[in-house]
Amino acid sequence: MGVGRLMATAPCTAFGGVVEGSGERVGGRLLYQRVSFLAELCGGLTRQLVASRWDEDSLDLLAAGVDGQGESLPSKGWMALRRLGWAQAAAPAEGVYVSDRVRRASQEYAARTLRLALHRRALVAAILATWPGDPHRRSEAEWTALRAALPAGVSKAEIRNRSRQVSAYVREHGRLPAGLCELEGPPEVAGLVVLAAMDRQQVTLVRVGEATARLRVKLPLCPAPASGRDWAWHVIDIRLPGTVGADAVLHTPTLRPTRSGRIAVDLPHSQPAPPVKSTGHRGAVGFDWGVNTLLTGTVGRLSGQGPESRVVTDGRPLIFDATAISAKLHRLRGHREHLAAKRDHCQRLAEGLGAPHLAWAELLDKAAVLEVEHQRVCARIRHLNQALAWSAARWAVDQTAALGASVIYLEDLATLEARGRRRGNARLSGQVRGTVADAIRHLAAKAGIAVATVPARGTSAQCPGCLAPLNHHPAPNRLDERGWSWAHCTRCGLSMDRDHAAARRIVSRGLLAQAHTVTERATGTRTIRTTVDGTVRPVRRPKKTTRRLRRARQAAMAPPRPSGPKTTQSKGRPTPSRPTATHQRRPPHAPGQPATATTAPTTTAVAKAGAVVGAVAVKISRRMPDVRTVPATTPQGVVQRPAGHDTQTPALPGPVSGHGVPTPPCTEEPHPNTAGRLSRGTCRRRTDAAERTGFHHLHATEVHTLTPRFGPHPGDRRPRRARKA
Repeated sequence: MGVGRLMATAPCTAFGGVVEGSGERVGGRLLYQRVSFLAELCGGLTRQLVASRWDEDSLDLLAAGVDGQGESLPSKGWMALRRLGWAQAAAPAEGVYVSDRVRRASQEYAARTLRLALHRRALVAAILATWPGDPHRRSEAEWTALRAALPAGVSKAEIRNRSRQVSAYVREHGRLPAGLCELEGPPEVAGLVVLAAMDRQQVTLVRVGEATARLRVKLPLCPAPASGRDWAWHVIDIRLPGTVGADAVLHTPTLRPTRSGRIAVDLPHSQPAPPVKSTGHRGAVGFDWGVNTLLTGTVGRLSGQGPESRVVTDGRPLIFDATAISAKLHRLRGHREHLAAKRDHCQRLAEGLGAPHLAWAELLDKAAVLEVEHQRVCARIRHLNQALAWSAARWAVDQTAALGASVIYLEDLATLEARGRRRGNARLSGQVRGTVADAIRHLAAKAGIAVATVPARGTSAQCPGCLAPLNHHPAPNRLDERGWSWAHCTRCGLSMDRDHAAARRIVSRGLLAQAHTVTERATGTRTIRTTVDGTVRPVRRPKKTTRRLRRARQAAMAPPRPSGPKTTQSKGRPTPSRPTATHQRRPPHAPGQPATATTAPTTTAVAKAGAVVGAVAVKISRRMPDVRTVPATTPQGVVQRPAGHDTQTPALPGPVSGHGVPTPPCTEEPHPNTAGRLSRGTCRRRTDAAERTGFHHLHATEVHTLTPRFGPHPGDRRPRRARKA
């Protein structure tokens, strides 16, 4: 199996450049203006092309994929539009000079926009052809007809959203639309420059180091260049992020001037990726989506062959708890809705008062301020979601690689839908599950790990141990909090977190039904649509053998001892391993006394003597208990506090905190010098959490690499035990 190529896009920023002919240094603000000039020229041509061909006949011709002579259209968009004769529909303003390479970029962007609309058009056509009598509740026959008419790879979320769009059109116009072009207007065109459609006469890209790439692009010097003299070559050095490896191949980027004044450079690159297989997996990790805990996973191993195969797990949960981040996002969403409501209210008041009114300008100014703040909050939510999604994806892939698994099984996102109360809907709909799933697929492809989705229906309803219905109730330690459900099985007695039980069911479905994995050609995602349920049995980790078993195994494997007298004459007796009871060491003599004087035995000596005498009849282990259960007495007669016990302070009456019992409040007064300060341990824990996940208030299971002695191991044989040093 050959090595494939993994495509990705690295976000970069251009901070400045140099004009190649004169050597003039161009700062960030001036470079932003010139890139904006080029983006506006390309955007104007793209809008003309899209608007001129936004009709059903043009989309039919583009969907057919052949030109007037019956030949297939090329994959490059600008070449396909020129083959169809659509390129002449767009022209720059009179007196503006635009080269053919800039026209190519605008035609490529227009072709990509129209080709993306073909999928939405096929989806809307299928919904309109099978429009039900009640769009809110389709019958089984109507669902069957709709699935037969839909294109491949359509999710239930897309069907629901497009059905709502058609229903809104019917309520407004009283009839069904003729197609996509009547249902919605031409798509919006963003201000960007697709440099990939240009050749070396307009743009070049070379890598000059491990962390630097040099981009040469010809930019206009004014908004309306009149001739080629108004264009100049600019050399821009771009710093590459750490995700672009030394063996990555760089491709021509896309320039995007953002609203914040930054020149975004979307740099595509490809790098070799190890091949992954769809079947034949023995170890896997399954992850369940949650509201409070974003990801809850467990590791599973397929034991046995054929019909006798079963799934076993070590029982350790893998938790990515993003409760604090989810609460922050929920507060930001509420603040965003509040700002939007105030902005709309001010705009309505201004429209009702009219221009002559004195408060009209004041209301518009207030609405503009609220709009700016609304955009800032939206950007904050977007960046926080992006950071949280990639942090969770890195954690999931690191856990899988450390546990030695070769595949990750996720719940199918198409079956997840927000239902119930509005607050729960907002929390569930705001999850970044789609971004997390895409990030997991990307990072897993780099590590050579396969990713597949399994059906989510019933994973939380049945017991993973016996497949009996589960009873759900609040968690024992969170009785007053919603969302922390606990699963309990009355048949086998299983009692654990609901998400952990669902993760066991997910990994079981994936391993048992991996032969039914389907790979979609358009997206490359792997999906398991066949449900195969099986029990998951927890297994104990192999423990270290005792000395008796080890000696018995060595005696059985040793060669037979020859009969007769011993041949070694210099050694007449075995070497003593420890002092015997008849040869006791004398206690140390006190200073100032002769060595032959007999002293009274101390308490320690008596204890040692008793232990040695007992060793003759009872075998004593060298292992010391971790926690002493009784106080230890020193030679001075002072009772020491054993670990975990306090012999001085009496126990408090009443129930112990936990399992629904609130913790008693702290009555100690804080020290005046340390008020409002965190302890060193708290700061260290938060720093460690930030180094692992990127967030201070995020709790995630640490990544521990399992040795062959612990956890699921490849094959059915027992793992080798490490020798004692």
